[in-house]
Amino acid sequence: MESNAPLIGVIVLNWNGERVIETCLESVRAQTYRPLEILVVDNASTDGSVDLIRKQFPEMKLIVNERNLGFGGGNNVGIRSAQGRYLMMLNNDTRLVARCIEALKRAIEKDARYGVCASKILLEEEPNPIDAAGIVVCPDGLSIGRGRLENADRYDEEVEVFFASDCACLYRREMLEEIGLYDEDFFAYADETDMGWRAQLAGWKCLYSPEAIVYHCHSASTGNYSPFKAFLVERNRIWVAIKNFPLSLIVVGQGYTFWRYLLQAYGAFTGKGAAGRFTSDFSKLALAKILLKVYFSVLKSLPSVLKKRRTIRKTKRISNREVYRLLKRFGISAKEIAFRE
Repeated sequence: MESNAPLIGVIVLNWNGERVIETCLESVRAQTYRPLEILVVDNASTDGSVDLIRKQFPEMKLIVNERNLGFGGGNNVGIRSAQGRYLMMLNNDTRLVARCIEALKRAIEKDARYGVCASKILLEEEPNPIDAAGIVVCPDGLSIGRGRLENADRYDEEVEVFFASDCACLYRREMLEEIGLYDEDFFAYADETDMGWRAQLAGWKCLYSPEAIVYHCHSASTGNYSPFKAFLVERNRIWVAIKNFPLSLIVVGQGYTFWRYLLQAYGAFTGKGAAGRFTSDFSKLALAKILLKVYFSVLKSLPSVLKKRRTIRKTKRISNREVYRLLKRFGISAKEIAFRE
């Protein structure tokens, strides 16, 4: 970090975001906290968003990747290029209230062990329900936004949460230097869950700031439901567990997964939850084929995932008992997650 560099670097990852990126960058430009180093990392967009950024936001640093590196890979390019002590991660389909970054900075500086600060993310669609007020986690590696689809007037207390949704959050660079950047093999989805477990295992904490409000056009770039998304979500949650969990929890998590699968199968036949939405657009057979593909991919990747596990164990500072306490404190039931969208 250069001595004269802004304290906060904002990293906006873009992929084919022509219809949303202007609103996002205008909201960054209008932040009350200044100065900011603003970097836009483009993941080989094929629409007109790159030209739009060059023309309308010339003061922002634009990095254009030759190919789509995925969520983690694209953001890692931005993290390595940024100079700030704090790094704001931001999806291209978000809109920040003017004091958002100011509130995040004020919150994260309350304790040196806060490695990340979570914002209050609301869905852009009326009546603006909660998208995520931090994240909650499951014993099998899955996660979901805390308070997802609940009323916007809830979760107004500043509290510690498991971790932040990296749709919009503030990282402390010191934490990233210790636990590492995003796992680029994930490509998309569960990136922050993996980051969160690595952070918690190393003793870092996350604070949620309800004053840091962000509006989100959910899945504007990637779409809501697709076989590719379903594959990534399920494969990546297994990688999260293998990389980060004690062996006993990996075993216990299988029972949780089995129960969740039963509930999601019920949802697929009754039209409830994400499984119900998926099977309304695709067949139930397609869902079963995705699961087979997931477990084949996990088996194939097992040697490399176990190697990452050994690396993570070197920074682990908390006991296995404390891992279970994290799940008790920040967990969500199989029924709750199976029937949420």
